[in-house]
Amino acid sequence: MKIKNTITITKTIKMKKPVLALSLGLMTLVAFGQKKELKSMEKAIDKNDFNGALTIGSSLKTSIESADDKYKTKYYFLTGQALIGVKKYEEASASFNQLFDYEKKIGKERYTSEARPILEKTVQGISEKAIEYYNKDKNYKEAAKYFYLTYKLSPTDTVFTYNAAVSATQANDYDSALKYYQELRDVGYTGKEKMYMATNKATGKEENIGSKTQRDLMVKAGTHIKPVDKTSEGKLGTIVKNIALILKEQGKTDEAIQAMSEARKSNPKDLSLILHEAELYVSLKKMDKFGELMSEAISLDPKNPVLYYNLGVVNSNQGRDKEAIEYYKKAIELKPDYADAYMNISAVILAKEKAIVEEMNKNLSNFKKYDELALQQKEVYREALPYLEKADSLNRSADTVKSLMSLYELLEMGAKAKEYKDLYKSMQ
Repeated sequence: MKIKNTITITKTIKMKKPVLALSLGLMTLVAFGQKKELKSMEKAIDKNDFNGALTIGSSLKTSIESADDKYKTKYYFLTGQALIGVKKYEEASASFNQLFDYEKKIGKERYTSEARPILEKTVQGISEKAIEYYNKDKNYKEAAKYFYLTYKLSPTDTVFTYNAAVSATQANDYDSALKYYQELRDVGYTGKEKMYMATNKATGKEENIGSKTQRDLMVKAGTHIKPVDKTSEGKLGTIVKNIALILKEQGKTDEAIQAMSEARKSNPKDLSLILHEAELYVSLKKMDKFGELMSEAISLDPKNPVLYYNLGVVNSNQGRDKEAIEYYKKAIELKPDYADAYMNISAVILAKEKAIVEEMNKNLSNFKKYDELALQQKEVYREALPYLEKADSLNRSADTVKSLMSLYELLEMGAKAKEYKDLYKSMQ
């Protein structure tokens, strides 16, 4: 019985040995096959037969994950090249990134140094194509597609998604624009950029040089002085505003208001978000809400003349002329060269004429009353005149010149009326 047991054990051992040998043999054959297929892929790529290379590579998909490191990394590298060859850029990027991650993991770079320049050149080429579509061809739909593809290939360059959103909006492709803007919001894109500023000695103006190295060289050369680093205004407010405006354009008014409201909750003191929400309510013709938001904005930035100007517009539209003029004057106090504020004051004053003219028409046979009203009318013209003259001196336009020409004629200021009539003709 003992001898029989020994024989059984011996037989079992003898049976295992050839199985083990057979397994090793299969592994050797698989590795040999992988090496051969990868060599064939390489040759196909050298001949620009990228589809052929991918066909060969497809036979390796099931076995490559268990392959030796040297075969696995070569497969990722060759596959990335072949995919670029057939313009499947996102898949190519994925293959190259698998290569980068894996070689970093194993601590040995075989192909990363070759692959990175290939991917970078591809990204650069696509971004240049996007810029060409946008600037030269004005093909905003294609520009959006290529800007977004640039981002997908280089996810750290979020600004390309912003460019894609702007391009899609230009193309009236609001569905795509909304998708891009929402993605920017979800990844927390702010759009803030570091600016390397210096004052140009020749012009006295502060300029954004672009890079610290270049700025420092220009300061050293003496062409610029007063170097200072600044951060640009963020684009979050613009992004949220555009999301809301697109939703409004699509008839989704409640969603538009909700999108803006949620952004405000997370940044209640963000002035740009307040102003963009106010702009949304203007587009919805809810001027009372716009006025509330302007008042809120002024509490955060009481020295901002534009905010007072906007409140002047709101009050004027709602018939509160006295309050409107007060807000316009406050805007001028903060910004003495505010031409539009002067122009709007003159417009508010001249609006008084309408009621006077209506009364004049009712008193055509009552000469005494009519003459009194005519004097009141001229007083309105005289009251408005200095504001209109100031607006013209600050920012002359055909509109200011024509308005002054009319006032001078109505006030019987013949010489000035002729001067402005000639001036107006010269501007036509």
